[in-house]
Amino acid sequence: MEEEVAAGSDNIVTEFNTYEDFLDSQITSHDLYYLEDEELARQLVELGYRGSGEVLKREEFEARKQAAEASRLSKRSQQKTLASSGKDLKNPFLQALALREEANRSGKMTTIIFIRDRNPKGQEISGYIDYAHRLKTEEFEPYFTGRKRLLPRPSDLSFFNWETQTSTSNPTPNYQVIAENATGLLFKNKRDRKILNVDPKAPSPGDNSTRTPLVCPQYTQVVIYDHITRRKT
Repeated sequence: MEEEVAAGSDNIVTEFNTYEDFLDSQITSHDLYYLEDEELARQLVELGYRGSGEVLKREEFEARKQAAEASRLSKRSQQKTLASSGKDLKNPFLQALALREEANRSGKMTTIIFIRDRNPKGQEISGYIDYAHRLKTEEFEPYFTGRKRLLPRPSDLSFFNWETQTSTSNPTPNYQVIAENATGLLFKNKRDRKILNVDPKAPSPGDNSTRTPLVCPQYTQVVIYDHITRRKT
């Protein structure tokens, strides 16, 4: 019964813009005829002496109004269109990114992308990109429309410029970099603490992880590592 009352109140605050509008909706023409004062009629409705609907105090109306607006904004944020949505993607690499976009945005998956290619200066570079982190910090629509090309940066998880011998590694909100290891470069997921091994000779990249090499004409080499994140209970 309480849930029905709450639902009715929620409908009230979404239907009326102001508390005065709510009060006016319960005032009849007969009330105005006999009382001859709109403000008095509103006060009688607020006190419960007039009106056929639910008695709702101003403070409660305003509180429910704010809650309803916060809920609306939250739902709109959750329903934000994916950057890959509606794009006619023929590039296998972009298709692979689109397939993983929602899962990486929602936290169900944390994908690491290895790319080896040449930068605009013609220098050979390679690196590991935290896809979920890039999605949160960068607008990806230019990539999905082909206006920009995704390449590793010195600020990514790992970066190496083969010509200048510049090497960098950086932790992200999703991964810790374990660079000095006998088995090679490792990444530790910060959520479930699982290790992701990017060594192509390793029998497996790790628990809940997969390794997917891609043949892409636009890049020298692309490998995608998907890790399904599981929260510790």
